[in-house]
Amino acid sequence: MSKSQLNLPPVPSLSKSIGPSFILLGLALGSGELILWPYLAATWGLGLLWGGLLGISLQYILNTEVMRYTLAWGESVFVGLRKVSILFPIWFIFSTFIPWSIPGFSSASSQILTRLMPFLPEKALAIFLLIATGLFLSAGKSLYQTMETYQRTVILLGLPLIFILVFFLAGGEDWSRAAWGLVGRGEGWWWFPQGVGLAAFLGAFAYSGAGGNLNLAQSYYIKEKGMGMGKYGTKITSLVGSHTAQAKLAGESFAPTPANNRRWKSWWRLVQIEHGLVFWLLGFVSIVLLSVLARTTVYGHDHASGLTFLYQEAAIIADRTYPIVGVGFLVIAAMMLFSTQMGVLESSSRIISENILLLRFNTNAKVNVTTWFFVALWGQISLGIVILLVGVREPRFLLTLGALLNAAAMMVAFGMVLFLNTRRLHPLYQPGLIRRVIMVAAVAIFAFFLIQIAMK
Repeated sequence: MSKSQLNLPPVPSLSKSIGPSFILLGLALGSGELILWPYLAATWGLGLLWGGLLGISLQYILNTEVMRYTLAWGESVFVGLRKVSILFPIWFIFSTFIPWSIPGFSSASSQILTRLMPFLPEKALAIFLLIATGLFLSAGKSLYQTMETYQRTVILLGLPLIFILVFFLAGGEDWSRAAWGLVGRGEGWWWFPQGVGLAAFLGAFAYSGAGGNLNLAQSYYIKEKGMGMGKYGTKITSLVGSHTAQAKLAGESFAPTPANNRRWKSWWRLVQIEHGLVFWLLGFVSIVLLSVLARTTVYGHDHASGLTFLYQEAAIIADRTYPIVGVGFLVIAAMMLFSTQMGVLESSSRIISENILLLRFNTNAKVNVTTWFFVALWGQISLGIVILLVGVREPRFLLTLGALLNAAAMMVAFGMVLFLNTRRLHPLYQPGLIRRVIMVAAVAIFAFFLIQIAMK
């Protein structure tokens, strides 16, 4: 344990702490919530909603365990794992760069926008959106503040409009099917319908939240929000118009005094409530609302390719309400996808850049965090542009491929975080038995699905 003389800072009110979880929720809205779960609902009904509930609940456990470590040490879980072995940064660089450089979100956004404005060139627009994302992330004064503000705005504008649509279009029978779906009962089947693709289900399951290594980026958001020992850490600033400060990646823990123990309990309660209200509750509500909307509008239609089901939804919404409402639905969808693309690039660039630095330097060395972040960011954007230029643009395929790769990364992440929190935290602050069992079970669940898919 650290010999630091620092103490845990006082615990702020819940209202002042809301924010970090909006970023992680924004990563989920444009993938599992908007595309993958509604696609399953449009094809097989609402009987698979139990997977969405289980998936986002497991991610809630993983994310709060990530926050547990950063609250205690004021550093990311990546720094903690690097203190254990140099092999961990190598894994995180490759398991983040490869899945998250796939430009599925910008491809989906461009396809929706060209649907609304057919005169726009789809490939060029997808590339433009990638570059625009990079410029947007490069220009804000504080990277965390930029992300929190944008993601919060998209969520608070988009979700109420989706709720209103579902309220007017869905009936009591739809809600009854959704309720039964939460316990695995479909329309004439239990748990899995005949013919459902395990890859599609696992993709949605993995994206019932942020997905992959991006869940571990919650370390950065509570650190830059100044929560727990993160108050003593440094922030990533803009590449434009600012100096690139040298910063130490390693944080410091606190002595287990009676006063710090009391504050720890309050901090732990606070982050669980904040993440539960924003990430778990709003995320789960989003999965249900968008799935019910898909079931009540396009269930039984032919939507085998791409985003066909999403366009069919918009057309039926327009037919049942007003044409402008259908257009508005697609605009919201495009905003959510762009929001997710921005969040994905921001989070993955943080992870890649920090792990590159952890390979090159000691954790206590002063390093240039900001510059390396932007190197990773524009490196990913460049690879995404190459993928689009060679002609791989089908968005649902790209999203599903990325989800499968991230499912494998998430399986490993559960084990790594559990290992870290039971090895590097004081016994008073370690996870309890129930959480340990859940995290081991999560590894087994992901492993089961990945093995089943590999054997097909």
